[in-house]
Amino acid sequence: MSNQRFILQLLCSALLGIPSPSTVFGQDRPAVEPSKVVVQADGTVEVPAQTVPMSPFLSAEAKAYVTQHLKDMQDPEILKQDAGVPRFMKGYLARDYELFAVEKKDQKVGGVHVYVYTPKSGVSARNKNRLLINLHGGGFSGCWPGCAELESIPISALGQIEVVSVDYRQGPDNKFPAASEDVAAVYQELLKTHKPQNIGIYGCSAGGMQTAMSVAWFQAHNLPAPGAIGIFCAGAGGAFGGDALYTAWPLGEARLAPPMPPRPSDGPPLGYFSGTNPKDPLVSPVSSPDVLAKFPPTLMITGTRGFELSGAIYSHEQLVKAGVETELHVWEGLFHGFFYNVDVPESKDALNVIVKFFDRRLDGK
Repeated sequence: MSNQRFILQLLCSALLGIPSPSTVFGQDRPAVEPSKVVVQADGTVEVPAQTVPMSPFLSAEAKAYVTQHLKDMQDPEILKQDAGVPRFMKGYLARDYELFAVEKKDQKVGGVHVYVYTPKSGVSARNKNRLLINLHGGGFSGCWPGCAELESIPISALGQIEVVSVDYRQGPDNKFPAASEDVAAVYQELLKTHKPQNIGIYGCSAGGMQTAMSVAWFQAHNLPAPGAIGIFCAGAGGAFGGDALYTAWPLGEARLAPPMPPRPSDGPPLGYFSGTNPKDPLVSPVSSPDVLAKFPPTLMITGTRGFELSGAIYSHEQLVKAGVETELHVWEGLFHGFFYNVDVPESKDALNVIVKFFDRRLDGK
């Protein structure tokens, strides 16, 4: 029996209540007793152990990438950082420097340390008045300059645009709102030479969260909104939570020490946020419809295996409800920060989405 025929008969059996193909066509497929799922009174589901295959929609390169990534995530040694570069990211960074011709300047803007990236071929005429601000990932506790470079080099080269990556203050030595203050200082300085509608801000993971928090901070301090923003690998809130935690972590995307809190979004915050109110719009803008309503056009990127997936989806829902022009792009079968490996076709697609989004949304005059 062909797979298509079997699947069609299986669907018909379920809908019409007739015996399944495993019974009718027992010689082709032996019946398998399904594992029991237990649903508790409060809706909590006890999921039995099961084998989770790779998504069939992934490219061959992505399948190999996901496999290696999941293995890397189980190795404490390769997760360590050397001079701000996680060891498993070193190959990705070396590849970026092979593929993309960019010039990097180490300087200060508004008194804050930054790297400024420009294509060696020059900024395009279309982008001569535009620039992007990158806020790097790293859990507010590291990955500078590793994440900053991986998020900035491809975008600068592919978009033919200047990218200013901010070395904002992080924990454990610093607490909120240190990073927001640093981003605002850089932004204010750049506003002296650029119109706000010509500036885009984006980041992945902690950088995506900080992008949202920065927009809220600008509002509170009477600074104009940027022309567009990108919240990648994150939601517009100060913590991760939702269903995605219970899928991504068991699949090996990351390890969470048991016991897992019943509601992760109410659990202890990252060290950088210690002592803050999780409902403070400056910490979690998604908690305030009024703050969200003033957001500029927003691009959100995540993956179905990203532990930020639920937060990204919820943030997108709230932004749309608030009337913000928002795009949500979800990559099937891929994980947190997947586009750091630029050799994977799906990563190339994501980078293309980012470049085109800012090109459409930023004013060039």
